[in-house]
Amino acid sequence: MGKEDVGITVSKKEDFSEWYTQVVLKAKLADYAPVKGLIVLRPDGYSIWESLRDTFDKKFSKNGIRNGFLPILIPESLLGKEQKHFAGFNPEVFWVTHSGTNEVGDRLALRPTSETLAYTLYSKWIQSWRDLPLKINFWNTALRAEIKATKPFLRTSEFLWQEGHTVHTTKEEAEKEVMKILDIYKNTVEEELAIPVTTGKKSEKEKFVGAVYTTTMESIMPDGKALQMGTSHFLGQNFSKPFEVKFADKDNVEHFAWQTSWGVSWRLIGAMIMAHGDDKGLVLPPKVAPIQVVIVPIYRNEEGENKVMPKVEEIRNQLEAKEIRVSIDDREGLSPGYKFNDWEMKGVPLRIEIGPKDLEKDSMIVAKRYNSEKLTINFAEIEKIFAILDEIQIEMLKKARKDADSNTINISNYTDFKSKIEKGGFFNSPWCGKLECEDKIKEETGAEIRVIPFESEDTSQKCIYCQEQSASIPIFARGY
Repeated sequence: MGKEDVGITVSKKEDFSEWYTQVVLKAKLADYAPVKGLIVLRPDGYSIWESLRDTFDKKFSKNGIRNGFLPILIPESLLGKEQKHFAGFNPEVFWVTHSGTNEVGDRLALRPTSETLAYTLYSKWIQSWRDLPLKINFWNTALRAEIKATKPFLRTSEFLWQEGHTVHTTKEEAEKEVMKILDIYKNTVEEELAIPVTTGKKSEKEKFVGAVYTTTMESIMPDGKALQMGTSHFLGQNFSKPFEVKFADKDNVEHFAWQTSWGVSWRLIGAMIMAHGDDKGLVLPPKVAPIQVVIVPIYRNEEGENKVMPKVEEIRNQLEAKEIRVSIDDREGLSPGYKFNDWEMKGVPLRIEIGPKDLEKDSMIVAKRYNSEKLTINFAEIEKIFAILDEIQIEMLKKARKDADSNTINISNYTDFKSKIEKGGFFNSPWCGKLECEDKIKEETGAEIRVIPFESEDTSQKCIYCQEQSASIPIFARGY
């Protein structure tokens, strides 16, 4: 086996892009598909997505949201109902023009997003106030012909995501829904993936086309680039009017409904890889790890195996009884060192080593993946494993938050802004609120307003670009 097949061959600090791709492939999360821009999700990668999906589903369900399914093909005539919205997606749309050798007539788009399809159906399903609120979430794939450089999980022409679409009788109720979903997203990403996020609104320039406003959560990655982690949109009546999503109130007076839409994608997995991985490979937060504990039995002969394996099985059974996800690495012909490196590559949070000498001491060696710390724990103290996993989850978020803070800068001088933006980071900078300044900053530096944090209004400073009175302190950054 060649060196290129075994470990990560580049440093995370020296070649972040290549490091990231190697981790995705060598940790066996995903692989490239035969079609450019598409990837295949391998079992470990899909398991992480399933874990997130299960968590979101539980939280959505508590909020009265149910799951549905939408087909992938959308007629072009339907998309034309909301021209302004669809124009933003048009360059990225895949079109189906033939069925076998016959032309289909009305071209069919492979779903870039589902607003037009969902709301055409909603207009049929909603008649009166008794039908509201209507809250449906769809676990779909979406397809967008990426023209930029593709990268697994971060930018692909097909991706897994969820998109929710809700309908309400009042503006106030719809806006509350927008914030409820954003809170669900924020809490899940921080608690499950151990990645800190900043929440707020997009600028008018960067908001979702068709939305009244867009709320977002953004994270800063170790290479200094920003990553949009999820969005929740207040659509107002911008879609209910062209799609005639109406309801009759208690007095039988007809009104246009108020709507929201929101979504996250498998981009979250890419963020997790970047935020926590190191030069040995993947580092997984315990809550989403497909395998939380791997046990590596160590013995040289059959006699050693007969002594060690009963204890290994006993430890596995004890852990699984507490719903810990466990694997035993009893592969033949591989050294313990090779196995250690292999599991470090895959990012398993805890490794347990048990050999004949450990049996004599009535203890086992426990190695933490995220900081390489090793502990010796008595077999009778197996419950400590549960506490260690909880501790790892907490400490990974603390470390990621510390890294994000060190990559965040308060800066109000435009000359300094331009000189430091090359190194990347979150830049908290005063802005007057004018599109002209936003455009000029992006044109001259490549940085855009990623998020205007909630309660970031500030009229006490001068706009970093035009020096007029500031309106807020948004976060500027270059992004993925």
